[in-house]
Amino acid sequence: MSHEPKMPTVEATQAATGKKVRILMIGAGNIANTHLDAYRKVPQAEIVGVCDIDKARMDMTCNRFGIPEELRYTDLDTMLAEKAKEADAADVCVWNCSHASCAIAALNAGLNVLCEKPMAFNTEQAIAMKDAADKNGKLLMIGFVCRFENPHTVARDFIDNGFLGKPYYAKATYLRRHGSPGGWFSDKSRSGGGPVIDIGVHVIDESRVLMGSPKPVSVFASTSNLLGSRPYLKTDVEWKPIGASDKDPFTVEDFATALIRFDNGAVMLLETSYSLNGEPVTKSEIYGDKGGMYLGHKLKLYTEMNGYLADVTPDTSCLKGGNSNGFVVEISHFVDCVANGTPCRASAEDGIWVMKILDAIYESAATGHEVIIK
Repeated sequence: MSHEPKMPTVEATQAATGKKVRILMIGAGNIANTHLDAYRKVPQAEIVGVCDIDKARMDMTCNRFGIPEELRYTDLDTMLAEKAKEADAADVCVWNCSHASCAIAALNAGLNVLCEKPMAFNTEQAIAMKDAADKNGKLLMIGFVCRFENPHTVARDFIDNGFLGKPYYAKATYLRRHGSPGGWFSDKSRSGGGPVIDIGVHVIDESRVLMGSPKPVSVFASTSNLLGSRPYLKTDVEWKPIGASDKDPFTVEDFATALIRFDNGAVMLLETSYSLNGEPVTKSEIYGDKGGMYLGHKLKLYTEMNGYLADVTPDTSCLKGGNSNGFVVEISHFVDCVANGTPCRASAEDGIWVMKILDAIYESAATGHEVIIK
C-alpha cells in the first residue's frame, strides 16, 4: 500500500495563510500557459517574473495574462539575479533538455521548484537536480499532473482502504492514432524521445503510484518509428504546439511497448504511441488479488457483490472541497507545500525512479536486451 500524503483541498490551501507565494515562471510556451492559467485560480499565488528565450512568444503569453513589461526577461541568470530574493519559488516549463539546468539554477538561487514532467533528459540529470534541492534545503516537486485529477484521487482513496488487496499487474496505456505534436516534441535533441518520455511518462507514473510505488528492477522494451508524424494525412493531428509544422524534424520513436518488473514481484505493461493504426486510448489498469480498477477519464472498479462479478463506477465529478481541473489542484498543492511545509505528493525521488524506467526503456529497445535497474 502506498503512503502518499493525503490530498489537501484547494480551499484549505488558500485559507491556510494569507501570505502570497511569489512565483518566477521559467518558460512561456504551451505548458507554461496551462500553469499560468492555474496560478490565477489560486489566490495565494503571485507571478513576479517570467523568462523565455523567445521574446515574441513570451510577450504573447505575458500579454494574455496581464504580466507587465518590467517582469519579463529573456535571460534566466538576469531574472534570478534581479528577482530571486523577491520570490519564493520557480516553475520550470521549458524543453526537456533544459529542465535540469534551469531547475538547478533556481534551486541554487534559493528557490523552491516545480518542474514539469519528465523530470529531466536522463537519470543523471535528475539525480543532479535532487542533489541541488537537498544541498539548498528546498522543495523540488515534479509535475505529474495525473496524480491530482479527480479519478486518481478517488482511486487512491479506494486503494488506501484496501479495495485492491495486493496489486500484482498493471497496464499503462497512452495511444494516439495521429498525434505527433511536431515542434520540439519530435526533435530528440530537445525532447529526449517521443511518446515514451512525453505521454507514456504519465501512465507509467500513475500506474506505479497506484501499485504502491514499488521499486523497478528491470525493463524489456521495443520501440519503432514506422509511421512517424504522417504529414501526408488530410486530417490534422490531435494536438500540436504553437509554431509546429509538417516540416519539423521527426527523430524520435512513434511507438513503444515495455514490460517493467518491480521488486515486489509485480509487473507493468506499457503501450504508448504518437501514431498507431488503432483506437486512441489513455488509461491505467491495476489488478489486485481482491479487486481491479480502470482509470481513464472515469474510474471503474471490478469487484464481487453478493456472489456475483460486478462493475462499479464511482462518481468522481465533484469532490467535496476539490476542483475538477488537475492542473489547478497540482498548482494549489505546490503553493501549499511552499507556504505551509505540507508533504509533497510528487517528490524528486519519485521523478528519479520514473527517469530510471524511461532510460531503461530506451536502452532495452536499442540493445534488444533486458536492462537491470539499480
